[in-house]
Amino acid sequence: MTAETLPLPAPARLIAPPGVYRPQHDTRLLVRALYREGLPPGSEVLDLGTGTGALAVAAARRGARVTAVDISWRAVLTTRVNATLSRQRVAVRRGDLTAAVPGHSFDVIVSNPPYVPSPLDRLPRRGAARSWDAGRDGRALVNRICDAAPSALRRSGVLLVVHSGLCDAEATLERLAKAGMAATVTDRALIPFGPVLRSRLPWLRREGLLTDEDLEEVVVIRAEHA
Repeated sequence: MTAETLPLPAPARLIAPPGVYRPQHDTRLLVRALYREGLPPGSEVLDLGTGTGALAVAAARRGARVTAVDISWRAVLTTRVNATLSRQRVAVRRGDLTAAVPGHSFDVIVSNPPYVPSPLDRLPRRGAARSWDAGRDGRALVNRICDAAPSALRRSGVLLVVHSGLCDAEATLERLAKAGMAATVTDRALIPFGPVLRSRLPWLRREGLLTDEDLEEVVVIRAEHA
């Protein structure tokens, strides 16, 4: 079986307390993309917005040296517990994206950031919505990752980020190109709307982000230095 035909990996048995994003289909897509990279033993991987640590644990299981970052103390503690329960070594830091690892570079950066468009202009500072709300266009965190990742990647490094098609995949590709990265969409999947999007369907349609679709497209974007 080739890397391109790898099935979606089964989710690891991880705890996910209230307020920490529970691994879903987007997480599994990103784990599969991560496994395609091969991850030679000793590769250094940075997981931005780690949540439960699902991606960090998956990379550690492949022999990578993993650093996981989240701005939420609850997510940091959850990742530490999940790494211990999975018997994997993961360095977990609390901080704001790559600011948590100043001066360090990585072979792979992975991220499943908050990306759900929200009718509120201000990002939530606490509560469950902090793990998915990302501004009116859903790009508040995606844009920052596109801008910050190139300087934290080694010359041969790879960025893998997943987000909803509602956030405009073309905008991500263009932003990465302006940052000197060659980027492509490597995976697409259509999934049923979750409860958050279902609750916002009237607003999303008024904003022109949705028409009559009843499925959400999720994309994985891969980028490397041009």
